[in-house]
Amino acid sequence: MPARVSEAFVLQTWPFKEGDLIVSFLTRDSGKLRGVARRARRPKSGFGSGLERLSHIKMAYFQRENRELVNIDSCDLLHSQFGLLNNFTSACALDFVAEVSEQLLPAAEPSEKYFRLVTAVLDHLREAGPSAQAVWKAITYFSVWAVKLAGLLPQLHVCLGCGSWLEDPEQPQRAFFGRHLAGLYCHDCRRTLDARGTWDLSAESRAIAEEILHTPITQLPERAWGQSTAADLRRFLTQKMESQIERKLITFSVLETAA
Repeated sequence: MPARVSEAFVLQTWPFKEGDLIVSFLTRDSGKLRGVARRARRPKSGFGSGLERLSHIKMAYFQRENRELVNIDSCDLLHSQFGLLNNFTSACALDFVAEVSEQLLPAAEPSEKYFRLVTAVLDHLREAGPSAQAVWKAITYFSVWAVKLAGLLPQLHVCLGCGSWLEDPEQPQRAFFGRHLAGLYCHDCRRTLDARGTWDLSAESRAIAEEILHTPITQLPERAWGQSTAADLRRFLTQKMESQIERKLITFSVLETAA
């Protein structure tokens, strides 16, 4: 098969044999793939820094029939995330984006929307700089859309138990979620659940999620983003992802305590 050339983001690498790397990468046109980069760990490797985590590259590769791993020929670096690594919180944010993408995305299933999501989030972080405000805005935006694109985001304005509307303009109802619950529950329906295993999702955080679903990251309304902003929303979204992949996201707890 002739070599294919595609834009890609590097998600993760593993040492292989003496000087090779196995690389997991997200392509614009073919989804998440894995391949072997021959001699990539040797001092005079032609890959350079192109295989660093979340590097935006143009990758040339080819896949033999009935082979799970593609062969990576070369890559040209388009954008590096090196400038974000000097800040611990932004470095943790990169780890989170990479881990979620690696664990949540199915293999070889094209998702142009997900590729554009990662592009938008990383562009925002590079342009805004490694500030806490930029990090929490980007991570919250990324989490909402990652869950949405995976088909895991439930209705945020309706109680799953009784069907009541949670968004009364004068007095929005409290909403509750749990690790093994499919959606949100109102205060009355929560009484039928194990309250020890539920958390509150505030009306403000539900409104932020609604903004994110209808507004590009560069046009979100101004607010003082910090670790506490929409922290309950991020926990809710992370639980949805963890239920899907059936394992804990290692980077989530590190990121949430990075501040």
